[in-house]
Amino acid sequence: MRNSVAKLPARRLKLLLILLFTTSTFYLLNRHHILLNLHCPSPPTPTSDLFLHTSPLPPPHHPPQLSGTSSSPSHPPPPPSLAASPSSPSVFDRGETDVRWFVFGDDDTVFVPENLVGVLSKYDHEKWYYIGCNSESSEQNLRMTFGMAYGGGGFAISSPLARALSRVLDSCLMRYPHLYGSDHRISSCIFELGIELTREPGFHQLDVRGDLFGLLTAHPLSPLISLHHLEIVEPIFPRKNRTEAVQHLFKAVRADPGRILQQTVCYDHSSNLTVSVAWGYAVQVFEGHLLLPDILAAQRSFTPWRRRGINIPSQYVFDTRDYPQDPCKRPVVFFLEDVASGTGRIWSKYRRNNSHSCSRPDAIENLKDVKVFSKKLQHNAGLAMVLRRDCCDIIHPVKKSMVIDIRHCGINELIAMNP
Repeated sequence: MRNSVAKLPARRLKLLLILLFTTSTFYLLNRHHILLNLHCPSPPTPTSDLFLHTSPLPPPHHPPQLSGTSSSPSHPPPPPSLAASPSSPSVFDRGETDVRWFVFGDDDTVFVPENLVGVLSKYDHEKWYYIGCNSESSEQNLRMTFGMAYGGGGFAISSPLARALSRVLDSCLMRYPHLYGSDHRISSCIFELGIELTREPGFHQLDVRGDLFGLLTAHPLSPLISLHHLEIVEPIFPRKNRTEAVQHLFKAVRADPGRILQQTVCYDHSSNLTVSVAWGYAVQVFEGHLLLPDILAAQRSFTPWRRRGINIPSQYVFDTRDYPQDPCKRPVVFFLEDVASGTGRIWSKYRRNNSHSCSRPDAIENLKDVKVFSKKLQHNAGLAMVLRRDCCDIIHPVKKSMVIDIRHCGINELIAMNP
């Protein structure tokens, strides 16, 4: 614990993480509930640290069979997904008096705990909130609903809403045996209580297949909270398996969770280059001048969730652009190699990945790596703030290594080649 915050009284923020049942075993945990004891100084300040303390896990909780679900020759048993569902009143009736949020996720959901806590701290936990995000797939949203939070991406229910839900959940669930998944049934019961979804785009269901590169390099301007389906898509880093790739990403998460995947764009006027940094993941160097809105759209390196779906923009609920089939028409990509921090600054290094024989301008052809310097991104805990994208400068001369400095933009500064 740092001296600057050691004397401040600790404020305990407790969340109960509930795993929804899925068929996946990629990140299968041997607990249905994980209690996260997260401590941060009180009152929150822009420079305060967030501490994650481990403690013994509570005993596994197996939700009992819902009342009215017993089977007999004249009353067939309910669908297994309903009878064994954690969407049970007992989930919320654990006697935990200091739990502020109930957080749901699948057994293959990867959370960034610091960002989860930071986002939830914007909201008053004493009011009724249902927080999450829908699917990236238009087709999946049409099959389910655009108004629900998908359990794979994770969602949070404030404690007062959870208590209200526990009182009506047993009877409510019996109206929705036809719905697929606990997340869909829970959302229907929350709707009946008069509450709608509060969307936070950092929750990622990731209903896509293939290469996530285009999605991860065009993350929205909000903290990354979760990733899902990482056992289905390709490894997010080259020459690593899926587990190694996630572990590699979390090297950067540990250094600066608030900045992970945040996109920063800068221009090299002398060499006519456009550079996009998805911090902690990859740097792309484009030939020529690309307008910022074009860069912010995700390249369709991925494919639709339905295997025979046509990979067109209408398949997705976010802006996309083409991903050239010809590798020589793509930007040169540098993937995260290492990250280190100290004295208030963070250094990250990205190594060139492209091995294709393409004709490139000398300014690109000679580049071997990119080094990025930044300050740790601090979010004001408990404050709903308007985020502004950072600016960056390319430090000259650029030879075999490009050095980029990420900084706050000036008051009237534009992110453009010729502002």
